Amino acid sequence: MNLLPWRKPRFAVIELHGTIAARGGALSFGAVAPAIRRAFAAAGGRPVILDIESPGGSPVQSDLIAALIRREADRRGVRVHAVIREVGASGGYWLACAADEIHANPMSIVGSIGVRGGGFGFPALLARLGVEHRLYTAGAHKARLDPFAPEKPEDVAFAQKLLDDLHERFKAWVRERRGSRLRGPEETLFDGGFMLGDAALARGLVDGLNDVDGLVRQLGGEGAQMRRFSPKRRSLLARLPRLAADGVLDALEVRGSGPSFR
Repeated sequence: MNLLPWRKPRFAVIELHGTIAARGGALSFGAVAPAIRRAFAAAGGRPVILDIESPGGSPVQSDLIAALIRREADRRGVRVHAVIREVGASGGYWLACAADEIHANPMSIVGSIGVRGGGFGFPALLARLGVEHRLYTAGAHKARLDPFAPEKPEDVAFAQKLLDDLHERFKAWVRERRGSRLRGPEETLFDGGFMLGDAALARGLVDGLNDVDGLVRQLGGEGAQMRRFSPKRRSLLARLPRLAADGVLDALEVRGSGPSFR
């Protein structure tokens, strides 16, 4: 409620941009939690807007961030709107589902409700180079999925079970948050594929087509303004070495050895 009618209403907008990961420079719970709490404290009973630009990433970080958003929203009794820019896919869509309503551009990439994992295997390369891999463990499965050893069927089955369990959690979260708004067969909604925003609207993955500026005016009128809350980031000079290293690792998908919403 705007208690001072001559003041223009302001809406808190939380920026959730980037790959979701528990590392410096990425979108993580530790980085964004202070901004989320400040945004809800400043909301003044008005809806809070999530500005999402993310292809996904860590399942754990996605869940932690979304859970905090819901706790703050329920505690303060405010509605939450998510706006997907270019991409709100996989873990990015998990974040969007923390909102009560989701908006997107007609050409946004939306969905990708699935889980991926994997890595590289080097046993043949080591054999050609004449390198012997020596590994000593305590515990029958401590070396499971070792990239320097031949792949075992039982290890593949184990990894697939982990991915399937994570996928079930993802589907349950979407069902919980979207409920009866979902339309069409679930096997095509939850197959890991993505779609454009207008198709996502037809399938019930989003509620409307809008951008942040348009949504602010829709909620508060032409004079409405926004106040942005962003994760605190280190200076660019301090981040350059890390950004370079992260770029190489992401390109090689070294981090792909663990399950991810991407």
